[in-house]
Amino acid sequence: MKVLGFMSGTSLDAVDMAVLETDGREITAFGPVGESKLSEPTRGAIQRATDDARSWARGTRRPSSFAAASWAVAQEHLAAAREFLHAAGIKASSLDLVGFHGQTVLHERPVGDTPGRTVQLGDASLLAKGLGLPVAHDFRSADVAAGGQGAPLAPIYHAALVRHSGIDRTVAVLNLGGVGNVTLVTSDEADLLAFDTGPANGMIDQLVQDRTGQRYDRDGILARSGKVDEEVLALLLSHPYFLTAGPKSLDRYEFSLNSVRNLSLEEACATLTAFAAQAVAYGVESLPVKPHWLIACGGGRHNPVLMREIGARAGVPLAMAEEMNWRGDSIEAEAFAYLAARCHEGLPISFPGTTGVASAMTGGVIVEP
Repeated sequence: MKVLGFMSGTSLDAVDMAVLETDGREITAFGPVGESKLSEPTRGAIQRATDDARSWARGTRRPSSFAAASWAVAQEHLAAAREFLHAAGIKASSLDLVGFHGQTVLHERPVGDTPGRTVQLGDASLLAKGLGLPVAHDFRSADVAAGGQGAPLAPIYHAALVRHSGIDRTVAVLNLGGVGNVTLVTSDEADLLAFDTGPANGMIDQLVQDRTGQRYDRDGILARSGKVDEEVLALLLSHPYFLTAGPKSLDRYEFSLNSVRNLSLEEACATLTAFAAQAVAYGVESLPVKPHWLIACGGGRHNPVLMREIGARAGVPLAMAEEMNWRGDSIEAEAFAYLAARCHEGLPISFPGTTGVASAMTGGVIVEP
C-alpha cells in the first residue's frame, strides 16, 4: 500500500507528513515528506482544549472546546495534505490509505486500579471525505481500554526501520519530542521494549513560551548561557516516575515548572535541558541489554546543548538519525503511515514490552470517505 501518514506533536508546531509504501510488515519505499506550520487559530483552539482537558474530571461531559479543536485539527491536516500532495506531484487517488494520529490533548497513564485516559482530537470523517480516502485513526484507545499505557506506539515501526536499514546490532531509537521515548530493538521482535524516558522538549518549550513568548530555546542558546542548578535538578530527578520500570508513559504536563520558578531564564533552561538528558540516561541505564548505538530522532535532536548533555550522560555512542540515512524529522509521520497499514491488515501495533498490554493487540479504526 501507498500510505500518507500524519503527526502533530504536543509542541503545537506543525503537521508532519510522510508517504510510505509498505505492507504493514516491511518497508518497500519511502515517498516524499513535508511539514505545514500550525496556524495561530488552530494552535489556540488546541491549547484551549488542552487546558480544559487538564481539569476534566472523570465521568463528566467532554469539554465543549474538544469539538472546536477536533474540527480545526482536521481542517488544518486537510489543507496541509492538499498543499503537500500538490507540491509533490501526487494525486490523492494514487494513495490507498491515510494514517491520522490526531492531536493529543490528554494522556493519563494507568495507576494502580485507575485506568488510563488518552484523547487525540481530529475529525477523521471530515479528513476522509476531504481527501476521498479511507483514514485510520484512534490508534491508542483500544490499548488503554485493555489496560495498556497507550504509548509509545512507534516502536514497531522503529524495528521495521532498523531491519530495513540492515542494522544487525542491538540499538536504541530515541525520539525527542515534548516527551522523550526510547525503543530497544534487538534481533528478536518479540523482545521489543519501549517506554517514555521523561520530559524532553516540552518543559523547556513551555518555560520559554511563558517567559518570553518565543516558541522554544533555539539552538539551545539560553541553556548554553546558563548554569545547571544541581539542587533543583536533583529535586526533579527524585520524581517517583524514575523509580518505575517500563513500560511506562507520560503526559507532557506531568512535571510542573514550579521547581525552576526562582531561577533565571538561562539557569532554568540549562537545568531543564540537563534534566531531559539525565532522564534519557536513566532510561538507557535501565535497558536489559546495552545498545551499540543510541539513535536520536525528533525535534530535540536540533538542540546541540541537549544532544551534548545526552552524549555525556547516556554512556553509549549517540548518533543522529541522518547518520543511518533516516529522515529524523519525519519518523513519527512515517510511523503512523506504517501503523495505518498494520491496522488495515489486522496486525498488532502494541505489545507487552511497549505499552504493558497483556498480549500483542491490534488498534486503530478505519473510516471510509
